[in-house]
Amino acid sequence: MLLAINHENPQPRLIGMVGELLEKGGIIAYPTDTTYGIGCSIFNKRGIERIYQLKHREKKKPFSFICANISEVARYAKVSNYAFKVMKRYLPGPFTFVLDAGSIVPELLLTKQKTVGIRIPDNRICLDIVRRLSHPIITTSANRSGEDPIGDPRLIVDEMGNDLDIIVDGGLLPADVSSVISLIGDRPEVLRVGVGDVSWCG
Repeated sequence: MLLAINHENPQPRLIGMVGELLEKGGIIAYPTDTTYGIGCSIFNKRGIERIYQLKHREKKKPFSFICANISEVARYAKVSNYAFKVMKRYLPGPFTFVLDAGSIVPELLLTKQKTVGIRIPDNRICLDIVRRLSHPIITTSANRSGEDPIGDPRLIVDEMGNDLDIIVDGGLLPADVSSVISLIGDRPEVLRVGVGDVSWCG
């Protein structure tokens, strides 16, 4: 199902439909500030397993997730004073920040080092969806592992429509990825260079 939502002023009724679907265990594609993502509730174990199958992704590569704001991040990760200052400056934005995980993060989302990747994208649609759900959603680019991300929601319908419950159409997006930065310790460590400017990490 392709569901068009206004990216500047998301319609509450449509956001509610998506939130209700996620509460019932659904999987969606949705826009971010880089490209389209695929996700479900972080507490939906079956949904997470379905996304692994859909992506053809190795189980040893945990998914990151989207929080609505920094206060919510602090519920799911250990946020030092340094990490808080960095996130406050650069979020919302095209960054995935790696932090030590909090105790309520599901095991499927933990690395061997018990860390998590967290995003707060600069996109009203996905942030409104997370607020409506009242807890984070999985974020992983809309593509099969090893292939380019898809920025056209109609192509997502063609490629993955049978495996997704709703594809949120927020317009055409580039096929970009976020920059991944570890904030564990007192210095940032760049793990992947994407569209987010990492010059401040030097």
